[in-house]
Amino acid sequence: MRWLLPLLLLLAGCAPAGGQQRGGIVSLNPCSDQLLLALVPPDRIAAISHYSQAAGATSVPLEMARRFRSTGGTAEEVIALAPDLVVATSYTPPATRAAFAKAGLRTLYLDSPVTIAESKQQVAEVAQAVGAQAQGATINARIDRAVADARWTGAEVPALLYISGDLANGGGTLLHEMMQVAGLRNAAADYGLAMTGALPVEAILAQPPALILRPDADGRTAAIRRRLLVRTDADTRELAFSRNLINCGGPTIPAALARLAAVRRQVAR
Repeated sequence: MRWLLPLLLLLAGCAPAGGQQRGGIVSLNPCSDQLLLALVPPDRIAAISHYSQAAGATSVPLEMARRFRSTGGTAEEVIALAPDLVVATSYTPPATRAAFAKAGLRTLYLDSPVTIAESKQQVAEVAQAVGAQAQGATINARIDRAVADARWTGAEVPALLYISGDLANGGGTLLHEMMQVAGLRNAAADYGLAMTGALPVEAILAQPPALILRPDADGRTAAIRRRLLVRTDADTRELAFSRNLINCGGPTIPAALARLAAVRRQVAR
């Protein structure tokens, strides 16, 4: 339990002087966390999700995320903050939704966008809800410019994008569309993976991919995969794709597209 005291001190440092903050916006998802941070001033955010304070889940710099109060997403924690708005997900349990409704909280439940267009629509929806339409329009204009800049019209390169360990990105995802924009063909289907799921190295040894994108070069699974592919004399290139570009859309899209485009230019040489 030695970790408990530093954690309590951290949370105490995030709490405003004079008692618990009331009002403002509470976000319960790391993707709405990063969107709200791009839309509104910090003092309008009463709390973010605890996921954004974990290196493997956040889409914002940890030093920034740790400046805010966080919650575990329980109804009790959120209701105690008496926020003006709760931004949650469509996966929020019915009991939690009912508790929010009974407490009279204004709520916005967000889906997980699987296309760039859906992500832009969500940016506009959240911007409307928090009265930051101009900021939302600016974010969407940046996304449009990033798509135009990353667009590749030449031959595609087949690539596998590993999210973590053996978990590979499949079709029907935002990452899938961004790969296509940048000229990288998602090769997951070549190995029978229609959706995002486990794709162990044994499944790709007979037909090694031309390119692997991975967030965890030093991870045990990535190291084993690399070692086994080398033994097959596979001509597979492995390049980094940062973990914080994987989780969310919205403000993350321009940086993700820029990285994918840079990868495509690198393998084209």
